[in-house]
Amino acid sequence: MAPDPSDNVSISPSKEHIECEELDLNVEFGGVEARKKLERRLLRKLDLHMLMLVLIYILNFIDRNNVGRLSAARSRGLVTDLHLKGQQFATVLSILYVGYIIMQVPSNMFLNYIGKPSIYLPVSLTGITTNFVGALLMRFFLGFVEAAFFPGAVFLISKWFVQERRDWCQSGHLLLQRLRALIASGILANMDGVRAQAAWRWLFYIEGSLTITVAIIAIFVLPDFPATTKWITDDERRLALKRMKEDAGVGDEVETESGGFGYGFRLAITDWKVWWLATLSFAQVVALSFVVYFPSLTATLGYNPTVSLLLVAPPWIYAVIFTFLWARHSDKTQERFFHLSISNLIGVIGSLISICTMNTAARYLSLFFMAQSCSAHVLMTTWISSTFPRPPSKRAVCFSLINAVQQLGNVAGSYVWPLNWGPGYRYSYAIVIAGYVTATTMTWILRQHLKTLNKKLEKGEEEQGIKVKGFRYVL
Repeated sequence: MAPDPSDNVSISPSKEHIECEELDLNVEFGGVEARKKLERRLLRKLDLHMLMLVLIYILNFIDRNNVGRLSAARSRGLVTDLHLKGQQFATVLSILYVGYIIMQVPSNMFLNYIGKPSIYLPVSLTGITTNFVGALLMRFFLGFVEAAFFPGAVFLISKWFVQERRDWCQSGHLLLQRLRALIASGILANMDGVRAQAAWRWLFYIEGSLTITVAIIAIFVLPDFPATTKWITDDERRLALKRMKEDAGVGDEVETESGGFGYGFRLAITDWKVWWLATLSFAQVVALSFVVYFPSLTATLGYNPTVSLLLVAPPWIYAVIFTFLWARHSDKTQERFFHLSISNLIGVIGSLISICTMNTAARYLSLFFMAQSCSAHVLMTTWISSTFPRPPSKRAVCFSLINAVQQLGNVAGSYVWPLNWGPGYRYSYAIVIAGYVTATTMTWILRQHLKTLNKKLEKGEEEQGIKVKGFRYVL
């Protein structure tokens, strides 16, 4: 919901008047300098507490993707031990998303209603304790209980951070998320047969125990929403709420809520932009289907299984550096489309290299190009937040609904990399390229529409004599 330009007051654009207005706006905090000092203190607190969110996101991703992420385990006992044949491995991988999709929207609606993410989000991590028993049934219920986390985490970030900080807040998970391959390589290489258990089972035991421990700690560390968090002062609380109001031109609490529990749901499902973004996110996720099978791609380089897993890490170290810098630049310039498109273009180049050659060095270089394209997904997630700023109940449904649809891309992506298409995987790379092109084309159409809406907002301000620039959609 775009803020009403009439909420702004018409003032003269003179320098003296603007400086006076800035002082008046911050007088409740003791003036401009006092506000800056208070803001720095608030952000330091948030950054420290949000580090826990990054950690549990990593563990959440591991819980959801271990079977696919450890595609190297197909030759290390997993397929044999579970008696999987044909496409059964891909089915075990994809069945998680059935439960995951079902619970997306009701989960985020409930989170917005109760306002207690510090309790709700960590609880969603504890569904992995027996994920080695009954792979198919386990993965279905695993997706069911963990559906709350990702859309809830993105919603929580949007309740605290203005647009300039959201992208890089979400980029930090990439490095640790992928460095888990180093852990996996050590476990798979050295723990096979320990206490008569296969190495891949030990991987689940160890990572599962870590997840439960971190989830318990997170209950006491994660913030709730600005209005309900107990470990910030009253001044910090008022400043946090004011920052959200300044970011979107209208408050983030009761100011925009007027229709009961299902109000946001009705607004979300009747906004065509939600379905457009859901579809292009689906295409983007299909393009990123290689992420789950990354060890299978490094295995095509001809090294032994342990080395193949170790080779997973360098492309993702590069990817997190690229994503952090790229997201910071996107935040600074408040531009999304060209940053996203360039990232996808580099991914297309990487895919084309892999299609055209089996040269070891060239194919490994292509993995670096493809890995950085995950930055496009980070940018897309933040673009969704700025496209649906208010009311928060609608934003909560938008996050979860779009995420639910894009998870269908993970289901489809589970079947994009069958073993009989390897080691070249030319058909797989062609599908990835199609996903990149589709997502980029659809984001360009979205950008043109948002550009038109910005012109309408500007025209409305001019007609009402408003001199101060109000809310604008990020392009």
